[in-house]
Amino acid sequence: MAQPDPQALPVPPHVYQAQAQLAADLENVEGKPVDLLKAPWGDVEKSVLKLVGGAFQANRREQQMLALGLAGAFAARLSSEHQAFWFPNRDSPEGFSLGFPAAIIMLSPFGAVMDGMSQGNLSMLEKLAADIRNSLGQVRFNAGAAMSLGGQPKLGPADYQRLFDPGFLQFVVLDPAKAKSTFESKPDSLARDVKDALGRTQPPLPQESRQQFEGQIVMSLQRLEASKPLAEQVERAPRLVELMAHMVATVGGTGCAPEEFWGEIVLPLLFIGVPQQFPPLDEEELEAYKQGAEPLALFVDMVPHAHKAPEEGLLGTFEMTEIGLPHPSFSKVGALRLLQVDPSRIRGLLEQFDPDKTLDVVKRFTQYLAEKSGKPAEESPQGKEMMQAAMMLLADLKRAVTTEQGPLCLRRLTEAEAASEQALALVRKAMQGGRIILTS
Repeated sequence: MAQPDPQALPVPPHVYQAQAQLAADLENVEGKPVDLLKAPWGDVEKSVLKLVGGAFQANRREQQMLALGLAGAFAARLSSEHQAFWFPNRDSPEGFSLGFPAAIIMLSPFGAVMDGMSQGNLSMLEKLAADIRNSLGQVRFNAGAAMSLGGQPKLGPADYQRLFDPGFLQFVVLDPAKAKSTFESKPDSLARDVKDALGRTQPPLPQESRQQFEGQIVMSLQRLEASKPLAEQVERAPRLVELMAHMVATVGGTGCAPEEFWGEIVLPLLFIGVPQQFPPLDEEELEAYKQGAEPLALFVDMVPHAHKAPEEGLLGTFEMTEIGLPHPSFSKVGALRLLQVDPSRIRGLLEQFDPDKTLDVVKRFTQYLAEKSGKPAEESPQGKEMMQAAMMLLADLKRAVTTEQGPLCLRRLTEAEAASEQALALVRKAMQGGRIILTS
């Protein structure tokens, strides 16, 4: 079947639609169905070029949509053979990536298709599929002993999202001099500094954590070109360069929280302020409260902003003109996880922020909901936790913006990275602390 089967693979809707449209367009141009799930990629490419009427042009929007449809077909083939699955990944051009249950292999089907079409060789996908097949076969071979004891645990979309999707955010303040020094440092020097810091953390890191840091950071630094500064290798290892800037230069900041929590709860509280009156409630809003919707979520959704916020932009807070790079070398990187932001818009709001007043206004709004709906106000554990987390993050952000000296940056992390941030903070403190040198 040329048409995608949504029951066979939970395909992201925009990928499914692109694949269905491509199948219809190819059938129209060929006068018969083109089997996107079984036909050789060389044959598919001939039909695609006939459809576009010439060479593939990667910068044209309609041809990118065509590539997205091909990506859906490529993913469907890998799903059929290896039970591959889509998972959300903000780093990927299509917003999703493909994962495999038997081994940690992450793939952007859209990126693979764009590479193949841009080089006029869509048959590259067959070689890529063969490489994946060989890799998975090797994993199965090496896991033979484990399989005989009951099988290897299978990875799922949630596992991949935790490891690869940068869905958590934190604000950090970088010391300008330390950041400049980091970007100009050579990898071998930084590797020695990290290794030294691992032995000086207080409290000492568990041996397992030290080995993990050495494997993920020290060895990665040692694999870079020793003679070139870090900034000149940012295109090769963007995540590593971003991490080193954080480890060496961060002097203040906030805790980590999901992007949705920042954008839908925490930052809107700043723009809403402390209203004295609340808007009228309609039946749908009252029913939502009766059904158990959290008053805090209803508050940020229903109460108008007292201060103007951007209609578009990052987190509904920063215009695109207010977003920059922590270093010019990052202009070579596609998906950045460390962005410099201009806090001018929120500095005054943070200076005025008073957690007690915010807690009080949400409490008054909850009473307002209770009176209008006839349902008594009851604080749920989840609602209390959300409110406490929001107040803590805003207090952190206020301190970072109003008292720390240096550029404010937004750092994106995966859930796994956010979970290890506490251990990373110990290493960061050791790296930034003074060394005691004993002499005789």
